[in-house]
Amino acid sequence: MTNRRNFLRNVAGAALGATFCATDASSLLRADDAPAVSNKLGKMNLTFKPYLLTLRHAFGVSGVTRTTTQSVQVEIECDGYVGYGEASMPPYLSESTASVMAFLERVDLSQFKSPFEMEDILTYVDGICENNAAAKASVDIALHDLVGKMIGQPWWKIWGLNKEKTPSTFYTIGIDAPDVVKEKTKEAAKFDILKVKLGRDDKSDREMIESVRSVSDSPIAVDANQGWKDKVYASEFIGWLHEMGVILVEQPMKKTKLDDIAWITERSPLPVVADESLQRLTDIPRLKGAFSGINIKLMKCTGMREAWKMLNLARALDMKVMVGCMTESSCAISAAAQLSPMVDWADLDGNLLISNDVFDGVKTAPNGKLLLSDLPGLGLTKLDAPINRLDTII
Repeated sequence: MTNRRNFLRNVAGAALGATFCATDASSLLRADDAPAVSNKLGKMNLTFKPYLLTLRHAFGVSGVTRTTTQSVQVEIECDGYVGYGEASMPPYLSESTASVMAFLERVDLSQFKSPFEMEDILTYVDGICENNAAAKASVDIALHDLVGKMIGQPWWKIWGLNKEKTPSTFYTIGIDAPDVVKEKTKEAAKFDILKVKLGRDDKSDREMIESVRSVSDSPIAVDANQGWKDKVYASEFIGWLHEMGVILVEQPMKKTKLDDIAWITERSPLPVVADESLQRLTDIPRLKGAFSGINIKLMKCTGMREAWKMLNLARALDMKVMVGCMTESSCAISAAAQLSPMVDWADLDGNLLISNDVFDGVKTAPNGKLLLSDLPGLGLTKLDAPINRLDTII
């Protein structure tokens, strides 16, 4: 614990004082790479509407099971270009369709001359009120899509990344009865890596892993969702998970118990990754030493602008990085996927878990590898009718 506390004292000021500014997108491309964009742009028009995401299977995590997720679909239009965004609100985020739409009613983009004023626009959106991260993310995602379309380039290219370096996404198996878990695992047989939700109790957790192992020898990532109560138990259980072919453990204990988690991480044969303990950029320095890495989610960190800063800060602190998601359509998944060539792990299966996706965006190969589009912005096309995304890859 002493080493960790000393690190926090030494690094916090320097790390947070470092500037990870969002770059003006247009400056990253030569003039002949992008279509001509007039300096006299029309005003931005923000519209939004609710949309209920329907899960293909009941989805269980530590403490709750659900069959739907609330979302709000967002569009920002300017000079004939349309950027798409999304807010997804699982119950534990303390946001709702009503709260997101109330926030978006307060957003006034008419005060800005151009969508290219991204830093000013998103600083303004973030400052409207505290919290409301998913609502803020919906504007951020739509703005990134819009600007990318206006300059004619995808964001992975604007950020200077190599789309061939995308990882395979995890495919998530929620907490359920052993026979259902086996069927879900068989359904996901083509994916390189499975993610298994744990954290209910010892008997259930062992049954989950044993059920998966009875029908699959694929590597497993485990997410306890803060479910384990005792650090000694957690440490011993992680040892058993390691023997069962698990490759990492996410959020083993309550998000506030950082000293206990640091104790576990110090003894763990597996990387220990922060989820609930991490919300935004300023959280990262205090997590160094408690966790091996972080899981960045757009709906918690307010979107792509801050996610990019978080990724770079984590790398500067020599931490592993996962990019994750909630239950989301291909809109938000495609936004998060723009970061994926730079991460260690991707957990971007939210669009594969729903039966009514309304976007065509990032593709998933049969083994789970993310396939980024060369189309500009987020690479999105809005569909005329909802589809089951999993049906398109299996």
